[in-house]
Parts: sequence; structure tokens; C-alpha cells
Amino acid sequence: MTDVLSLDPRTGRPRERVATESTAQDVDRAVRAAAAAGSALRDPVRRAELLRTAAAFLEKNGEEIVSTADAESALGRVRLTGELARTCYQLRAFADVVEAGAYLDVIIDHADPSAAPAPRPDLRRYKVPLGVVAVFAASNFPLAFSVPGGDTASALAAGCPVVVKAHPDHPATSVLCARALRAAAAEVGLPEDVVGLVHGFDAGPELVRHPLTAAAGFTGSVRGGRALFDIASSRPRPIPFHGELGSLNPVVVTERAAETRAEEIGAGLAASYTLGMGQFCVKPGLVLVPEGVAGDAVVQSVVAASVPSGPLLDPRMREAFLAGVRSRAELPGVTEPLGAGEAGDDVTPLAVRPGVLAVAASRLAGGGPYEELLEECFGPVTVLVRYVSAAERDAVLNALPGNLTATAHLAVDERDDVAADLVAALSAIAGRVVVDGWPTGVTVAPAMQHGGPYPAATTASTSVGSTAIERWLRPVCYQNVPDPLLPPELRETNPLGLPRTVDGVSTS
Repeated sequence: MTDVLSLDPRTGRPRERVATESTAQDVDRAVRAAAAAGSALRDPVRRAELLRTAAAFLEKNGEEIVSTADAESALGRVRLTGELARTCYQLRAFADVVEAGAYLDVIIDHADPSAAPAPRPDLRRYKVPLGVVAVFAASNFPLAFSVPGGDTASALAAGCPVVVKAHPDHPATSVLCARALRAAAAEVGLPEDVVGLVHGFDAGPELVRHPLTAAAGFTGSVRGGRALFDIASSRPRPIPFHGELGSLNPVVVTERAAETRAEEIGAGLAASYTLGMGQFCVKPGLVLVPEGVAGDAVVQSVVAASVPSGPLLDPRMREAFLAGVRSRAELPGVTEPLGAGEAGDDVTPLAVRPGVLAVAASRLAGGGPYEELLEECFGPVTVLVRYVSAAERDAVLNALPGNLTATAHLAVDERDDVAADLVAALSAIAGRVVVDGWPTGVTVAPAMQHGGPYPAATTASTSVGSTAIERWLRPVCYQNVPDPLLPPELRETNPLGLPRTVDGVSTS
């Protein structure tokens, strides 16, 4: 049996033994236990209690959780304290979603013998949970996108038990959080197995292949996510795979914006692409800046910003970052206004130095080796692409894959049709469009969209916001079913007091 070790990213050395890697038999037991516990989640009142109690238990154990997460990630106590608060907010927000009931999307069309073009039977539709959800913890968010994160919270809110595959970068944190969630389940009278935890590389594919796994949520690399996506799609009974895989998050700086806001834009970019040492999925990785004096001022402002070195999450990510920067910098015509690379820090061997690359937009038109510049490089580096015309700028945008975000920086007076066309063009390649701001920072709110065209995501859904619950539900329609045989959500008297649409009229 292989030990699961907690790694210290500041030194690169193992901290402690946390668990053993899960075997295929371990995964099978966890999924079957979750499936057996699923029926207990049918009661929406109990589900809301579970979510709120889970938040309370995480807060109660917050000191230990934050300390452990910092030791495993080097993300810092301030950042992780905020992430814990966000995680607990998500759990409570989904409790509110459950109680409001709108996510069930109840629609009732009463029978109408005189309906045209044919008589209509009595039809009643709502959404039901899919079943066991496999959740893959993310490396860069030990809390908010991991064991107690948004995928888990939204799945439990939908009535789906979860089995989480812990990320190897923070296994001890995963154990603590799973323990809190399972204790919360017991506290409200639910089986602890509504939340399960497995460890190890092989556990991931086993979890997706398991015949009782009904859906999966993933945040991670394109390579790893695509491999799991293909497994989910090639099963005898394919399942939904909601993967967030990779994103370049392009930024367009117009010439007028560069002329009037160069210093502000440059400083904002420096802060954004280095936030969390560039280990955010919404890091701006490619920035279109006009050629000329105004664009030079933006570049100078980015370079002038003092950004300290810091550690990446693990040795593998550090090596991938260094290799990615090196191969991009070696391309003909690519310059390094601010060199990224090794930090030369003996105390913190996983540290890297943030940097900026620059290239002419014309170089990207021919594809070839320059296509690498159109792929995400995870870590604190961004690529400045200098364009000489709107046509050249748009050609680069048209070559980009799907993204989580796309940003436009405009001048104060740029509110015309040309600016509107630019915003529309960005909406075609991203799930969230930002104007005069920065994409880092994903607000947890009902209207938030955190997803986008492939490879940003594998489905047209969101992993943040109240509509994330929709990923774990499927619609069922009942036709001419006698009222006593209907689920309570669809009965004529509406005993649960749910918002519904009846004969085309919304009610509450």
C-alpha cells in the first residue's frame, strides 16, 4: 500500500503520512456507501440543515484547517482565512437555494381537451437528483474548490451524495474537511457516507468508471481533465463530466485606454497575473496591447510593479512553469520585458520569479510553434501581444480557444458601437466578460458564470453561483398521474409551498 504524504511547498519535503492510496476496492466501497445513503437526502429540510451545520463545523475547526492548508499550500493564512469564509458562505447560500425551491423548476400544465393542435394531457415536470457525484479537488483552492467546495455544496444541495477524490497537494486538509462534513451529517441525523473521500492517482479513473457514479465535477489541467472526460464519455452508460480544464483569460487594452490609463492598467495587470503566484484559473495570461508610445507606457508600468518571488504549489507545477516559460521565451521574436524563472531561493526551493513575455501580434497569425503562446501557462507569467490595428487584434482573438473570462480595458469615453462590438466579440469566446477591471476574484453570487467554451469547461454550465446546482439534476415529467401518486413537489395543493409555473403563469 502506498502512503499519502503531506508535502511542504516551502521546502519541498514531506511533512507527514496522512493516509494510504485508495485501491479499486476502497473506491467501490465509498461509492456504494454513498449510493446507499442517497435516499436520506430526499428531505430538503434535512439537506439545508446539513449545509448550514457543515459551515458551522468548518468554522469551529477553522484554526486547524487554515493552519494545515497553509502548511500544505503556502498560500498564506490571510488568503486561506478568506477562502474558508467563502467556502462557508457557499454552503449557507446553497442551503438558501434548497429552501427557496426555485431550482426544481416546477412546471404544471393542466389537461386541456380543447387545446390546439391536439388535446393536452395533464403534464407535471420538475428536477430530480442524478445520484452519486464524483468531485475532484483542485490544487489551487484547498477549500473553496476542494472537499467542502462549490461542487460538493451544490451536489449535496441537489440531493446527491458525493465521493471526493482528494488532491495530493493537500491531503491532510482534505481529511480534516471531510471529517467536518461527515460529522455535520451525523449531527443532523444523516448517514456520514453522504460524503466520502478517496486518495491517490488511480482512484480518479476508478471513481469515474464506477457504475454507480452518476456525474463528475473536475477543476484542473487540460490533460488530466480530458483523460477523465474521455472515460466518462466512453463508459457503457456515459455520465455528465463537468470539467474546468484551462483558460488563457485574454485582456484587450484599446489604444485610447492605453493613452489615458496606462499606469493604472499596468499596475492592475501586475497585481492580477501574480495574485496567488499566478495559480488562479482566471489569471490574465494574454494581454493585447497597442503598438506605439501608449502601449509602451502600459508595458513599462507592468514591469515597474514590484512583485516578489514566491513558491508554487508543488515541484511538478514548478517544473512545468519553468519549462513553459523557457520554451515560450525561446520562440523567435519573443522578448522578456521582465524575466520569469527560478527565484534562486535556497530557503524556499519551490519559489519562482514572476515575469512578462512580449511578442508582435503578427507572429501569432501563422500558428505553428507560436500556438504555445495561446495556451495557459500555470503560474506568474503573462504574454503581452502588441497589435498595430484592430484587424490584427481581432485576428488574435479569433484564434483563441474558449476561456473562462475575457476582459476589455477602455477609455472613459469609449461607450460607442465599436466598444460594443468588442464586448460582443469577447462574449463569443468566454463565459464571463469584464470591462475596466480584472478577472481574478470570482464573486459567489446567483448571476456568476464560471465556465466557458472548451477547454475552459466541458459543458455549458457554471461551477460558481446558485445555478451550479443544475449540473446535478435531471428533469422528469409525469403525465396523467393521479395526485396521490405524485411526488409532493408536483401535487395540486403544493404542500411544500414551492414556486411553480402553472398553465404558463408563475406563482410563488
